[in-house]
Amino acid sequence: MRIFFTGMLISFLGTLPLGTLNVAAMQVSANDGIGQAVYFSLGALIVEMGYVRISLVAMDWVRKRRQLFRLLEWFALLIVCALAIASFVAASIPSGAKNIILDSMIPKFLLGAAMSAANPVQVPFWFGWSAVLFSKKVLRPKNADYNFYIAGIGMGTFTGNAIFIFGGRFVADKLNNSQKGLNWCIGGIFAITAIIMFWKMMTKKNE
Repeated sequence: MRIFFTGMLISFLGTLPLGTLNVAAMQVSANDGIGQAVYFSLGALIVEMGYVRISLVAMDWVRKRRQLFRLLEWFALLIVCALAIASFVAASIPSGAKNIILDSMIPKFLLGAAMSAANPVQVPFWFGWSAVLFSKKVLRPKNADYNFYIAGIGMGTFTGNAIFIFGGRFVADKLNNSQKGLNWCIGGIFAITAIIMFWKMMTKKNE
């Protein structure tokens, strides 16, 4: 249980900063309701758990592919920029259209899984934390430890996303479900997220 709660705490705290998936979950909640946002988050966290499992058994391979993850970081940044632009475009339309990406016909579970798969930031994040836990003997190379660790991560991610899901519903209610207002608000959050991601990438590059 120690490794379960360790994974849960790390995942919960790691989910709280603004990111592609939690902000997207907030907009799905605001536009389509809490139920659809939960499906979105479940799809995203299942892929995240798969990434963690792969990183645990392929740490050497992950360590040697930093350049690949660097390219994927730029791809993730482009996704966030596209989401911001889609929200701003929707807000500028008099009829108050929805974000064409998040409001696509793709089931929200599959959309969450696809966006999580295209978000590489979680791989080095979990690679680093797993390495620390291995060095501290908190995490051991055993299947039982891996399973409890990954289960805790899933629970922590879902709990963290729940804050954004219910936050999105709260924002929608405060704006009286005004689609235009929601789009401006969420678009601004995506834009801020993109700026933060770009700043972190440039800071890391200069280190």
